[in-house]
Amino acid sequence: MKHAWKVLLVALVAVIAVAGCSKKEEPKAGEGIAPQGQTTRKETVVVVPDSVKGKWKAVKVAVINKTNNKETVYTVAIGSQVAIPGSDLIIKVESFLPHFVINGTTLTSQSNEPKNPAAQIKIVEGGKEIFKGWIFSLYPTTHAFQHPKYGFTLVDFVPAG
Repeated sequence: MKHAWKVLLVALVAVIAVAGCSKKEEPKAGEGIAPQGQTTRKETVVVVPDSVKGKWKAVKVAVINKTNNKETVYTVAIGSQVAIPGSDLIIKVESFLPHFVINGTTLTSQSNEPKNPAAQIKIVEGGKEIFKGWIFSLYPTTHAFQHPKYGFTLVDFVPAG
């Protein structure tokens, strides 16, 4: 059983590394058509199941200032954003999946139980998007965003009601 989890984790990391955080560019003329025998890369989609929708209202993101090693936890409502005081950073929480799984090109939640909590966030600095991807509470270093001054970790999640 432990081996199966390791294989699943390695597969998860590989898929996220390939699809998760790359900036998407508009195809140039003539691109997007694969040569015969090759396939084009499919876009990943996030699907929040009905069993999860509306059940979570916010996530808690720890922001670590690497300069002074100070950590501040911000509660950010799902679908909203928070500005980080003393910086030009904004964290936007786009979605939360309590039981994050990958099913082909679909990122979804297998249940509403927090078995593999993940938040899709966007980080904007000086008005420019510098990161869009996932942070995981159980695996904080998996595909973690590297910023020269700040670190970001999903530390908790807040149920609705």
